[in-house]
Amino acid sequence: MRTLVNNYIFKALDAYPYDLEEAMEALNYALSYDEKNVIALTLLGRIYAEALKDFEKSKTCFEEALTEYITAFGVYPHYINVLLWNEDTKEAEKLIDFGLTVKGSNKALLYVKKANLFEQLKRYKAALKQLKKAKKHSYNNEFICIINAEKERIKGKMPKKNQNKNKKKQKKKIKSKKDKK
Repeated sequence: MRTLVNNYIFKALDAYPYDLEEAMEALNYALSYDEKNVIALTLLGRIYAEALKDFEKSKTCFEEALTEYITAFGVYPHYINVLLWNEDTKEAEKLIDFGLTVKGSNKALLYVKKANLFEQLKRYKAALKQLKKAKKHSYNNEFICIINAEKERIKGKMPKKNQNKNKKKQKKKIKSKKDKK
């Protein structure tokens, strides 16, 4: 595992996302010193995904980083995002499930990502179950607030069964009133 951090990595981290030109220049220098540096590859993957929307190049960077250091937990959330954005749902689910087995991984964050996956697949009940698991593995109030916001968003997408029943009841009442007349 190569985790040598040089000044160029710090410059790149400091520049991103505000100065892409400076970030890329610093990353190029950092990778010229160590082409398999996990931090540099992760940031490069983020730039390809978040700024340039080149998901294939981004995936390549994240794969290289994880090949070098499989427990580089900083890679997981960004790589999962790219897989979800690119609609690679099977790959995303495999990566999340693997990440949940790795000792020391951020289980709460991975369960939220799994909830995002199920939300994307319109499996809202399954998504809410994942958020419940995430809450059990969360140990700070700020992240619990994020989980609650995710939960509200997903609930807002769920079909409203009660509203349909109420509309049917109202139609029956109106119809029965007309029939009485």
